[in-house]
Amino acid sequence: MKKSAIAVIASLVGFVFTPVSQADINEDLQNICTIVKNDDKSELRKKVKKVQDDYNLRLGDYYTGISCGGNSLIRYAMENGANEVGTFMIKKMSKSDLTQAEADGQLLQQWAESNGHIASPIGQELLARIN
Repeated sequence: MKKSAIAVIASLVGFVFTPVSQADINEDLQNICTIVKNDDKSELRKKVKKVQDDYNLRLGDYYTGISCGGNSLIRYAMENGANEVGTFMIKKMSKSDLTQAEADGQLLQQWAESNGHIASPIGQELLARIN
């Protein structure tokens, strides 16, 4: 009798503490390019926080896996003049993340300089962060 009661309790405890299945991270990040293009810092902040809470990932962990129009999120922000979200992303990422070569082999700073974006608020924030 005791063994069956313990087994029932153990199975109930296991059931109660089983994590609820979470939505796929790709689904959670689905409209991030639109958010960046629209320079919606508030919505981006919510999305970054949700991914951090749900998946324990920081922006630098999934940044390289996202491409908007063939560019990284910060490059996309620069191209679209999305200064608020661009500077927000730079502040959220580590210096080492910002100084790694991107998919095309160029550093973010090199790309910004060669495409005329280094003088933008995002470019200036990048320089301040990495120097």
